[in-house]
Amino acid sequence: MAIYLYKTSTPGTRNGAVNIQVKSNPRNNLIYGQRHCGKGRNTRGIITVRHRGGGHKRLYRKIDFRRNEKDIYGRIVTIEYDPNRNAYICLIHYGDGEKRYILHPIWAIIGDTIVSGTEVPIKMGNTVPLSVRYSNMEKTKLFQASTEPKSSLVSKRGGRVIHISFDGQMRIES
Repeated sequence: MAIYLYKTSTPGTRNGAVNIQVKSNPRNNLIYGQRHCGKGRNTRGIITVRHRGGGHKRLYRKIDFRRNEKDIYGRIVTIEYDPNRNAYICLIHYGDGEKRYILHPIWAIIGDTIVSGTEVPIKMGNTVPLSVRYSNMEKTKLFQASTEPKSSLVSKRGGRVIHISFDGQMRIES
């Protein structure tokens, strides 16, 4: 992974660096134009908010938030900048030939393989559906309280000892 440093020519380019992995040539079938003008204008095109305007034309990237390609491995091909959100996106080539954008998982690099499904390894970029997560938690009984008290909590107040067990029973000793 190469990082290119800029030679300072203006104060804005001081301490600037570019990562070679980040590309910005989006796929044509995964982008489309936004319909609204924005830039501080209302529905009639009249400027209603001052000091807003200009900027570069932005195209919207279709992001796959559902990740419903089950048990099909995909490879990260590019990491691109998305002008519509404060995150990078990855272009994924799946094994069945489909191409999709996902949000860039942290520490993922070009060439990594990702998969989503019910029985996938725990790795950066892999996803498991929520229904499977909660069913696994019910199987392991993470959210269920134990029925047998293991020990009691002891509190001292005014010379008395109060034993509070985990099943909710309280006993006071003098």
